[in-house]
Amino acid sequence: MSAPLWTSDDIELATGGIATAPFTITGGVSIDTRSLQPGDLFVALKDQRDGHDFVEAAFKAGAAGALVSRPVTGGPAVQVDDVLEALTALGIAARIRCGAVRTAVTGSAGKTSVKEMLARIYAAFGPAHSNTKSFNNHWGVPLTLARMPEETERAVFEIGMNTPGEIAPRSHMVRPQIGIITCIAAAHLEGLGSVEAIAREKSDIFAGLEAGGTIILPAEDAFLDFLSARARELCPTGNVETFGRSPDATARITGYETDGRTSRVTLDVVGRTATVTINAVGEHWASNVAAALLAASQTGRSVEDCAAALNGYAPPPGRGTAETLALPEGGTFTLIDDAYNANPASMRAALASLAQRTGGRRLAALGDMREIGSTSIEEHIALADPIVEAGVEGVFLAGPEMQRLAEALPPGFPQTSAPSADELWNQLQKALKDGDLLLIKGSNASGMGRLADRLRQWSAAAGLGKMDGGPEGPARVS
Repeated sequence: MSAPLWTSDDIELATGGIATAPFTITGGVSIDTRSLQPGDLFVALKDQRDGHDFVEAAFKAGAAGALVSRPVTGGPAVQVDDVLEALTALGIAARIRCGAVRTAVTGSAGKTSVKEMLARIYAAFGPAHSNTKSFNNHWGVPLTLARMPEETERAVFEIGMNTPGEIAPRSHMVRPQIGIITCIAAAHLEGLGSVEAIAREKSDIFAGLEAGGTIILPAEDAFLDFLSARARELCPTGNVETFGRSPDATARITGYETDGRTSRVTLDVVGRTATVTINAVGEHWASNVAAALLAASQTGRSVEDCAAALNGYAPPPGRGTAETLALPEGGTFTLIDDAYNANPASMRAALASLAQRTGGRRLAALGDMREIGSTSIEEHIALADPIVEAGVEGVFLAGPEMQRLAEALPPGFPQTSAPSADELWNQLQKALKDGDLLLIKGSNASGMGRLADRLRQWSAAAGLGKMDGGPEGPARVS
């Protein structure tokens, strides 16, 4: 039986707060009463809503205690001056008491996938820990740390940002022994201003790197030299390793093939040959595999063992998962749900992977790419060629920025446009035929995830009644 995650005495010591009564946390740490489990610590964060308004509900759901900044009723609590600062202190205390090997991942695309791959590998070798979903922001990172059990042996943390100055403090919280940048691309230009600024901010993942730690970088990235120099500036004793197709890469991709539903990646990792088969399509997945195997091999396991643990990996929901769904009038179609987020690089990668899938017509439902700043019009227009090159036979475009793309497509190209994702629904369901391949992608705020959920509901109901749209996904940063 594992030890309790926290006691009220532990929380008092870590946060400087005062407990109203003794309690023991036998579950996890929660900020949401909808997912809270009995035995959890409820943290009353103030974000879009004030968590103190839900403390009573948390206790009714079985919370063993709460972390608050004002008196509450219904159960025992530790009262502090600032809940977020206290959560951060609790996360740091969890890191200090735990001897886990810690990996931190960031990048403009692919970081959640690499994090999930590492979580799978690490879990195969003993007690492991990682972010839930993409909890990678100012509250997500300390929350993930605070949830880390003392017996954890390996842990991986995704770290994201929207504006300058966000990654370094999160890196200092985690103090990773291994830091990874997946790639640098035009994402969140609205907050950063330039790709150069993005590269600088992402390189801050190494600000908290432990002395002698491992620095893992994309070998073919245009910013490789900058990232390497910046990493050595932040951690002079760090060891720089690379992944990609470059002959000099530490983890070198030597082969990629796909049958249209799965991919087989062959690699040379520090002279060791490994082959991994995953349930995802697209050559960009080979880079994710290379980054994950390189990082995992730094934690005391062989490349072969890590590759075996990664075999059979499938992306998390919204990250390119392919599902076969029934059509109410008979037949099936394949839904490729990549709707969790989008930027120009990930949009091109998704379209390229659609081209490699086998089946009937290739269709794409695309929502606006948000937060890409002054180049937004040009970046949306620039998707016209990748769409044609991917052999897409019809597009469904949602949002004002995607209207620019609609105007840039070749004359007569089959397309449907709407101001919002929800307004595409009628035309999309009417258009789907047996054997179709449908890619859905857009920034989280574009609402394309709701469209994917609605298609699942429509398929499951098989025409038994009017369907409602699905819920929006959680907010995230990258």
